Amino acid sequence: MIKENFSKYIFFTISLGTMYILIYNIFHYTPILGYDGEAHFAYVDHLARYLPRQLNLPTEADTREFFNPPLAYIIPSFAQVICRNFIESDNFLRDCQPIYGKATQIFQSILYILTLIINLYVLKIFNHSKTLINSGYLLFFSLLAVNYRTISMIRGEPYILFFLSLFLLLIVKIEKNNFQINLKTILFTSLIIAGIALSRQWGFLLFLPIIYLAFFMKSEMFYNHLKFWALSALGGASLSSWFYLSLFNRYGTFTKFNIESPGFSFLNQSMDFYIPNVEQINYLFSKPIRPYLNNQFITTLYADLWGDYWGYFSFTSRFLDIGRNQLAMGDYFAIVNIFSIFTTLVFGLFCYITYKQFKESYLIKYLMLGIFFSFFGYLIFAISFPNPSGDTIKSTYIVQLFSLIVFTSSIYFEKLKNININIYNFLLFIFTFIYFHNFQTFLSHFPLNYYP
Repeated sequence: MIKENFSKYIFFTISLGTMYILIYNIFHYTPILGYDGEAHFAYVDHLARYLPRQLNLPTEADTREFFNPPLAYIIPSFAQVICRNFIESDNFLRDCQPIYGKATQIFQSILYILTLIINLYVLKIFNHSKTLINSGYLLFFSLLAVNYRTISMIRGEPYILFFLSLFLLLIVKIEKNNFQINLKTILFTSLIIAGIALSRQWGFLLFLPIIYLAFFMKSEMFYNHLKFWALSALGGASLSSWFYLSLFNRYGTFTKFNIESPGFSFLNQSMDFYIPNVEQINYLFSKPIRPYLNNQFITTLYADLWGDYWGYFSFTSRFLDIGRNQLAMGDYFAIVNIFSIFTTLVFGLFCYITYKQFKESYLIKYLMLGIFFSFFGYLIFAISFPNPSGDTIKSTYIVQLFSLIVFTSSIYFEKLKNININIYNFLLFIFTFIYFHNFQTFLSHFPLNYYP
């Protein structure tokens, strides 16, 4: 009985752990401490000056984050508008920042929970399960330290995760209906596409698998598939293209960034960027905090996925005087990275097995292509915009990639429960142990209600 219910116990334990983490971080972290936090706050303050009368987009003179789509800034901007109508102040923009920062964290934490629930529902449909309980997926997703950091900042990536979950739900349903076209589904799909496009420019990497499958998928539903996505893309573009047209009108490009690119060339980056040397690999498993992995693509991404390489969250590198246990965090992250070798290998293996066993499924084709395009699309970006310190290499920027990997690997893991319950429970126990060992990486190490 215990063996059969072990998975359920783990599911509810991780669920409680998730709620604790979200609530704890709301009280111990404020978004202005995040990546380019003051620039994201400047974006919000600019929008709030004009809301609710008009949506006036900032320029590069207003904030260096001007190139971002506006969706992630709407909620904090309206919270700012509400705040300035309820408080007395000689500087509303400054005094409302802590309030709309917390409002953003709460809202994005809700988005995170909704993302989990929707993905659990998609897996329920795909696996023909009778329950939403899927301990493997919840545990795998909860191991990604980058998730908690991302939803604690004012960023578009939490919105991408949310709309991606809806996108996967849509794909699994329309695949069952052989891409039958009806107005309701087209409109819903158009809204999802627009939501992704208006969240962050990284979201366009999620459309590339659809384009590939639209032209290279050979099946009896080829024309239904092509027509469905063409109409949906047209609807999505009609709702979101205005932002990218505004970028083009102002800066001459649809995909503006806040630094200039010398153009794509493998010579933009040194050999260390592509292949870390022995010393850098040693740092990855001994002191994985900046600046030890300067401009190393894979090692930095790995360290930042499982830990906090840049020190903006659990390792507060800019505030050593107020952070907790700061001098020991590098040693702790080293052990986290060592344990995560096992996690990474299992994820990779389970993704491969999932693809081999379900490669005829349209959803699985999308997931694998999504992983491919997200990784290499981001790699091309990092090569095209070189930075001596590797400042553009942050796991938060490509959190969609890790979400796709976790989703895919959890499909086989759930099947393993029916193949061999003993192996399934053993792995579940190992991952649960790693989860609790890594728990400190999920929590902000700032003092209660700290605001700089």
